[in-house]
Amino acid sequence: MAEGRQQILLNAFNMNCVGHINHGLWTHPRDRSADYRTLPYWTGLARTLERGLFDGLFIADIVGVYDVYQGNVDVTLRESIQLPVNDPIVLVSAMAAATRHLGFGVTVNLTYEQPYLLARRFSTLDHLTHGRIGWNVVTGYLDSAARAMGLKEQIAHDERYDRADEYLDVLYQLWEGSWEDGAVRRDKAERVFTDPARVHKVVHHGRYFDVEGYHLAEPSPQRTPVLFQAGSSGRGQRFAARHAECVFISPPTKEAARRTVQALREQLVAAGRAPGDIKVFMGTAVVAGRTGAEAREKYADYRAHASREAGLAHFAASTGIDFARYDLDAPVDYSPGNAIESATRTAQQHGWTRRKLLELFELGGRYPAIVGDAQQVADELQGWIADTGIDGFNLSRTVVPESYEGFVDLVVPELQHRGVYKTAYAEGTLRSRLFGEGDRLPARHAAAAFRRSA
Repeated sequence: MAEGRQQILLNAFNMNCVGHINHGLWTHPRDRSADYRTLPYWTGLARTLERGLFDGLFIADIVGVYDVYQGNVDVTLRESIQLPVNDPIVLVSAMAAATRHLGFGVTVNLTYEQPYLLARRFSTLDHLTHGRIGWNVVTGYLDSAARAMGLKEQIAHDERYDRADEYLDVLYQLWEGSWEDGAVRRDKAERVFTDPARVHKVVHHGRYFDVEGYHLAEPSPQRTPVLFQAGSSGRGQRFAARHAECVFISPPTKEAARRTVQALREQLVAAGRAPGDIKVFMGTAVVAGRTGAEAREKYADYRAHASREAGLAHFAASTGIDFARYDLDAPVDYSPGNAIESATRTAQQHGWTRRKLLELFELGGRYPAIVGDAQQVADELQGWIADTGIDGFNLSRTVVPESYEGFVDLVVPELQHRGVYKTAYAEGTLRSRLFGEGDRLPARHAAAAFRRSA
């Protein structure tokens, strides 16, 4: 391994559904995404990723449906734009049993989950995976989800984060403070499984939550799962500076990525943490071939099956704007709404019209595609790392299973040859492998304030 070269981190980006980011590719004759309902689909994916030494599989999720475009779900249903979608968290146990090292970042929307039971669910997964679980903390942005869950409308953007701050404080009390280290003795001779003096009731009465109870699970390898977050708004970045360990971004340019990374690291320091306490992943798609010509032919083949309109319908839900109401070249009103602020802000800054968005979504999704042979793809990945300060990539799928298989077979060996990608997994938990500072959150993280002294 070459010294001094930054090691690239890699997550696969997926979802328990047919169409995730690059829409329409389910129509490709070699695509098997419609098998998402079966366990072999997921265990096979997990084995492929572990063969490629991926750090993790990040599983997205939504609660609600994309009903902004044309004011209905017709395109969403026809193109399977994240509908139907199954629960992501129940996939993890099967994939963990099929692997030894692969990490799992699971999206759960805290707006619609009670913290007391969610704490147990993640502790259970942390035990079953031997410390390979992470949680992508989301607050939601779909009005359709709010209505389905009994709310009259979506909670306001910044208040969603205020509520999330308190939610995390409750979880830290349960994960970090309810059971002391050494509370579980498992002493058969003395008939003491757990020392009662070292288990404490959590008593929390706040603005949004009232919790009185003991954490139901004994301490797991990481206690708190690795915390993922994807908010890039001002309020989202402040939330990340206090809580997040991994942040996902989808910038339109290298300059935008560089500014986002710099702002995040500055806010980390202001929050009393170290600049390296967050790993930043950028979303991208990769179409790799044995030659550049083969990769371009593959990309053209994929593009012929992709749905630009489905990509636009997805983006409509992300911004809360029905682009179907606009002529192709008409200016779009990007007035602030209550959806994903960063997505709306980016579109507004670039003045994207409906025509321009359709051009951008030629592969059915909003992430830039890197197309080429192994050397060309590796050059691009290294260029993004060097020019922006990101730590790695969230690779979205195109045609499955070949998109990840091609990356593992072609690109991974090239990255290893250059000394910028691991040749074996390190032992330990997901947090330990990502940061090299042990299984637990460091003392400078907000969660540490809720720990009890021995």
